[in-house]
Amino acid sequence: MINRKEVNDYFLQFIRSCSPAMSETDPAPLKESRQRETLLFQDKGVPSQQNEMWRDFKWEKILQNTYSLQQQADDYRPVETFFNCAIHNIASYMFTFLNGWYVHSGTPLTSFPNGITIGSLRMAKERSLPLLEPYLSDMEKTVQTGIHHLNGALWQDGFFVYIPDNIHCDKPVQMANVVKTDRNLFINTRNLIIVGKNASLKLIHCDDTLESKNTLINGITEIIVDENAQFDYFKLENKENNSVLLNEVNIYQYKRSLVTTNTNTFNGGVVHNTIRSSMMQPFASVHFNGLYMADKDQQISNCLHVNHFAEDCTSRQMYHGIVDDAASAHFTGHIFVAPDAQKTKAYQLNRNLLLTDDATVITKPFLEIYADDVKCSHGATVGQLEESAVFYLRSRGICEKNARTLLMHAFAKEVLAEISIDSLLNYLEDMVQKRLTGEIVSCTQCTPNCDKKTVHFAIDLPEL
Repeated sequence: MINRKEVNDYFLQFIRSCSPAMSETDPAPLKESRQRETLLFQDKGVPSQQNEMWRDFKWEKILQNTYSLQQQADDYRPVETFFNCAIHNIASYMFTFLNGWYVHSGTPLTSFPNGITIGSLRMAKERSLPLLEPYLSDMEKTVQTGIHHLNGALWQDGFFVYIPDNIHCDKPVQMANVVKTDRNLFINTRNLIIVGKNASLKLIHCDDTLESKNTLINGITEIIVDENAQFDYFKLENKENNSVLLNEVNIYQYKRSLVTTNTNTFNGGVVHNTIRSSMMQPFASVHFNGLYMADKDQQISNCLHVNHFAEDCTSRQMYHGIVDDAASAHFTGHIFVAPDAQKTKAYQLNRNLLLTDDATVITKPFLEIYADDVKCSHGATVGQLEESAVFYLRSRGICEKNARTLLMHAFAKEVLAEISIDSLLNYLEDMVQKRLTGEIVSCTQCTPNCDKKTVHFAIDLPEL
């Protein structure tokens, strides 16, 4: 079994080997920042098993490979020559990253007439944009793990979005993180999203792979949602089985802000998602929704942490998982209610379906409450499909395979129903259907007709 010191030494050696080349291209402030972050990582190291959100994480898949860091962006070529978005009929502002670097033809930052600024975070920091300063102190209050500092020491580029006060982005913003390489890459990205007062934004964040060997991605996303602002965040993860994806999202909310997230994991060798929301002022609300589907020997972890720092705030968590073969899934939901956070409302629900005896799910709801005027609840279930529901469908002429698929689709659709972009909803429903009728469903007792042809039924799935 690999111990923590081995993991820390592995990453420290990687940082030291990359530092000389990075110093040649980094401006002085970034060099100093990397040095500080390296010392912090050396002090903290990777999270230990005492950290509940990392207790069950397996580091073996990382240490068995040798990675390299891509020091510079690839030569520019039009995005259409190597990547086309699979979400049809979606009207969005599209931005693409290739192997951790923002793809552009000489315009690293795009400024719209209404004041919206979108582009490379590296360039935004190099130019020291004044609009960044008011938010930096709050971002430093986040409880940062060694993984966060590892990203700080090695990050290459990232996505920057700024929505000014009173501006509503007229279309969703879509950012695709694409990996296409013939090397084992360690990719570190850092994103910053700022939604001003009375503003709104819908962001679609996709992690895709076109062609790669073994990849390790460590992504940090900081999100500021100011007073009376609304932010919808959709995360799509469809990685190859030889990938490791470490994804951390930190959200800071202010008075009467509303945040909705929807994280969908369809594939990935090892995926560890951490989403943390800190409600700094009263009447803020956050809704965390998620769907994860795992098979073979995949490992999927979702760790949610909601900080109720102010009174009259509301949070809701709803995550569903479908786990097949010898795959494993982990869910940790932590709700923290500070002493002054009276009149808090917090709800948490995690439901899981196991399709085989070898599949495993570990779910850990955790409430930490220091106020006395609150309404908080949590629930977690791990089980199989109800045989009575399967029998009901089979009694109406539906074969066992399609009956089970319909029930699992309905189970997944409870989460997808929260998506507010119709074209994205249709795409994800199609992805779920393909996943269920492809790799994830194993039916040993099915009629020959079902093996020959997949039958589609016009059934209102949520009503089953």
